[in-house]
Amino acid sequence: VKLVESGGGLVQPGGSLRLSCAASGPIYNTNGMGWFRQAPGKEREMVAIISSGGTTYYGDFVKGRFTILRDNHKNTLSLQMNSLKPEDTAIYYCVADDLPIPTTKPPYWGQGTQVTVSS
Repeated sequence: VKLVESGGGLVQPGGSLRLSCAASGPIYNTNGMGWFRQAPGKEREMVAIISSGGTTYYGDFVKGRFTILRDNHKNTLSLQMNSLKPEDTAIYYCVADDLPIPTTKPPYWGQGTQVTVSS
C-alpha cells in the first residue's frame, strides 16, 4: 500500500486548507483510512478516520472544523480543514488499515505533509 499526501502549506489563522491522499496498491473500500498528525515535541494523534462503511470519527480538538471524505472509485482521501488555528500546525499523515476501522496504530502511513498556521 502506498499513500501520497498533498495540499499542505502555510496558512493564516482562520484560513482553510484541503489535504489530499492518493492511495495505490492492495487497498480497497474495506480498508479503514484516516489522518493523523504530529506537532513538534508532541505525540502523534488521530485527527479524523473514516471506516469502510463511511462512518467518520474526529479528534476532540476538531470541534466541527474539519471534514474527512473518501472516494473509493478513485482511491483518494481528503481532509478539508477550516478555521485553522496555530495549534493545528503539524505534519499530517494519511493512514490506512487492514481493518474496516483504523486502529490507533495503523500499519500504512504516507510520508506526511507539513501544515503551518501562522500570521
